[in-house]
Amino acid sequence: MSAIRQQLSTTGDLMLRPGQVLLPEGPRTGKAIVVRDGTFHRIDTVEAIARDFPEITAIDLPDHLLMPGFVDTHTHLTQSLGKALVFGEPSEIFRRIWVPLEGSLDERMVYLSAKLAAWEALRGGFTTAVDAGTRSKGHVGALVQAGRETGLRSVVGFICNDLSGTAQIAEPGVILRQAEEHVSAYRRDPLIHPSLAISIPEAATDGMLKAVSEMAAGAGVVFQTHVNEHLVAVERSLAARGLRPIEHLAHLGVLGPQVLLAHSTLVTPHELNLLRETRTAVAYNPVATLWKGNAAAPALQMAALGMRFGLGTDGTRADGFRLMDAAEGLQRAGFGLATGDSSCGGGWLWLDRATSGAADAAGLSGVTGSIAEGLAADFLLVDLDRPEFIPSHDLMWELVRYGNRDQIDAVFTNGKLRLWQGWPVDWDARALLEEVRRDTAAAIAEAPIQRIHPLSEAHRGLGHYR
Repeated sequence: MSAIRQQLSTTGDLMLRPGQVLLPEGPRTGKAIVVRDGTFHRIDTVEAIARDFPEITAIDLPDHLLMPGFVDTHTHLTQSLGKALVFGEPSEIFRRIWVPLEGSLDERMVYLSAKLAAWEALRGGFTTAVDAGTRSKGHVGALVQAGRETGLRSVVGFICNDLSGTAQIAEPGVILRQAEEHVSAYRRDPLIHPSLAISIPEAATDGMLKAVSEMAAGAGVVFQTHVNEHLVAVERSLAARGLRPIEHLAHLGVLGPQVLLAHSTLVTPHELNLLRETRTAVAYNPVATLWKGNAAAPALQMAALGMRFGLGTDGTRADGFRLMDAAEGLQRAGFGLATGDSSCGGGWLWLDRATSGAADAAGLSGVTGSIAEGLAADFLLVDLDRPEFIPSHDLMWELVRYGNRDQIDAVFTNGKLRLWQGWPVDWDARALLEEVRRDTAAAIAEAPIQRIHPLSEAHRGLGHYR
């Protein structure tokens, strides 16, 4: 295998002949792929590729599946240092844990957190991640640096909040100028894609919500916000405006194909229609639902309505295969069992919404998400010579049900090998782990975090559940 790694590490053209290729129409055998200048240059039969590219030495991978990298439509790269502090906590943990933690991180700690999270994402098969924007003021550059160094394709949100409670915290004109600068700075970057964000609708004035959404639409970038995730937030919106959050955004004219809404778990039929009619995209975060206890987004209904949505981790567990399993399993438990739906969309649906559908939701359908000529060569080599995949009868379902990140041998973005069997090939991951171990405790201790539950050992000693 070390010889294959050496061959894959070339800086020139690659000719790959895997046992199977996961094309948009499904898994196919007898295919070869030429990667040139960071893109899928040619996809054809083994015979046609050998005939037309005699100058390239083929790399034979008979036991591997070449498939698109996963796209995480919603995550928080600067939360990785505190990722185990939220287990068992009640809703709106962002108020008690994430905002205090992120707000206390200096530039170096933002960089360490983002680099650790980016490596975790790549290990889990995510070649792209949509970051919702760091609350660590002035440190977006550190997050960008981490993405570039690891090779993770990153959609980086710039937060445009202009309210804290009912008080205005920044001059709108200044925020919008900074937003324009953020979009301009990364518009042509090969790996970093700019995005604009407002944490939750109540963190911005109506004018700012409209201005940011319109700016995103005009610039061709994604506008992100969290909506309809927690019951208390829905009730606050009803009390303040007489409208639920998604209804309020529709009333302002903020919704549209440039908008990516995280969660949308507490949605009415009327709100689903608003999202469908405006072509607004949703990030379905099933593991976040399981871990945090908020409702499950009706993803099967969204799919039936033709709505745009992709799978997201919300910074929970960075394993694309287990994310698909959770996505299908949650729909089965929440909706399928009650109606006798034995397929719950089928394996193909969850593969689609973890790859091409997720890329579409992230505004990157013309860049990544599929094995197709002209798109960026962001892909995985998955070892199928494993007991989980033998005998194989329905590979798409098997990837959803049996896939795991330890079956991924190679991760590529922009045609470059980034990870081999979980470890970076061109930077010192051991040194990063040591630095994070050494410095995280002090960073956590300085943050004004409020936990409801003690850590597990102490919680166990209480002798009851709560």
